[in-house]
Amino acid sequence: MRQITLKIIKKLVLIIGSLSVIFILLFGQKDIPLEELKTKYTNNSSIFTSINNMNVHYCDEGLRNDSIPIILIHGTGSSLHTFDNWSSKLSKTKRVVRMDLPGYGLTGPFPNRNYSKNNYVNFIKSFLDTLKIKKCILAGNSLGGNIAWLFTAKFPSKVKKLILIDASGYPNKSKDIPIAFKLAQTPIINKAFTYITPRFIAKKSVENVYADKSKVTTELVNRYFELTLRKGNRQAFVDKLAIKPDPNQHEKIKTITQPVLILWGEEDMLTPVEMANRFDKDLNNSTLNILKNVGHVPMEESPHKSLDYVLNFLE
Repeated sequence: MRQITLKIIKKLVLIIGSLSVIFILLFGQKDIPLEELKTKYTNNSSIFTSINNMNVHYCDEGLRNDSIPIILIHGTGSSLHTFDNWSSKLSKTKRVVRMDLPGYGLTGPFPNRNYSKNNYVNFIKSFLDTLKIKKCILAGNSLGGNIAWLFTAKFPSKVKKLILIDASGYPNKSKDIPIAFKLAQTPIINKAFTYITPRFIAKKSVENVYADKSKVTTELVNRYFELTLRKGNRQAFVDKLAIKPDPNQHEKIKTITQPVLILWGEEDMLTPVEMANRFDKDLNNSTLNILKNVGHVPMEESPHKSLDYVLNFLE
């Protein structure tokens, strides 16, 4: 009986081992060299500058004599490209600056692997100081929105207006979470995530934050997927999601006095629209706009309609 049991165990181990090898061969992904990514994901406005021992990628577009530029901050798993549509139009009348946050896009990871919100806020401060920007209009989506309002609360004199786009910050229960987020937060599996990264997971994760799945194009998925393969970004994704959120951080929201535009996709499953109402209730000077049939990233999924609200707010 014992011999039979040992044989079964050996067979199971062999099967599991064989399946693991096959899975790695099928879905294992090497990092894409930075220079290769640069040829595809930089443009004439792209600049790289050294900040806190990182070579930060950013774009600086539009009216260079604009003394109060608009700063755009992307969310988790994204990059500055999420604001392409907005930037092309805003730059006609404003100076528009957007960066790849550490851990995302072409910038690469924090050297100290500290992905706390406070470290991101301090990074934004260093970024603005490097560009000699003393005051700005700050806009952020999701994680970027969280960083934006925390920065505003900490450095109020540096922010004239604030734009929150499906921003995080309150304790909440998501109605649906992208599969990439789930895998990166699952013990053992998240270890494999740093070198086994199937493209279909990127596709499903992008579809998760869109209300209209037909707008999730091959080009869009490739951008998210390939920039994730920048060296260090997959480990950064795991490190960032491993940090426990501060359950009391939202108390700082009530201290913000600047005019605030709250933009929200009504079909946002990751940060439900109830959170928009909480921001509107707690902020002293806010304007709330809900976009119907739109998900978590309005500036991508509905760039024209969402930008109309921004332009009205800026005027």
